[in-house]
Amino acid sequence: MRLITDDGEQIGIVSIDEARERAAERGLDLVEVAPEARPPVVKMMDYGKYKYEEARQAREARKKQHTIQVKEVKYRPGIEEHDYQFKTRHARQFLEEGNKVKLTMMFRGRQVTHPELGLEVLSRVTEDLQEVGKVEQQPVFEGRTMSMVVAPLKVK
Repeated sequence: MRLITDDGEQIGIVSIDEARERAAERGLDLVEVAPEARPPVVKMMDYGKYKYEEARQAREARKKQHTIQVKEVKYRPGIEEHDYQFKTRHARQFLEEGNKVKLTMMFRGRQVTHPELGLEVLSRVTEDLQEVGKVEQQPVFEGRTMSMVVAPLKVK
């Protein structure tokens, strides 16, 4: 098998026993790097240290990534101005944080017969949020709710 030292230097083709002896002399493990190669390639390394470094890099990468969540803001067709401003401010905040926002219009009783009122409110919300988000899914009517999804323009 082809033997490589821990600092990357190639020793050459040696027997398995000789490779084990050389690794034992240096106090290192013998790790098969390319088993499908002819002859197979083995490297002398501290395997425990290698696994630790690999796990540490994976942990660091996980820390830096941002998962996008879908936050929901619920509206009603006859929403008052203050409530509208309050909920829209929350939606804007979610979009600025890099999350998607699901805008849900909930209808009660006979309100279902006038979906255009709910559509007006949703279109007003998308107009107010157009500088921080774009419509990813147009309004869809399902039962007594109408919902749409707004995605952030730039992800943090």
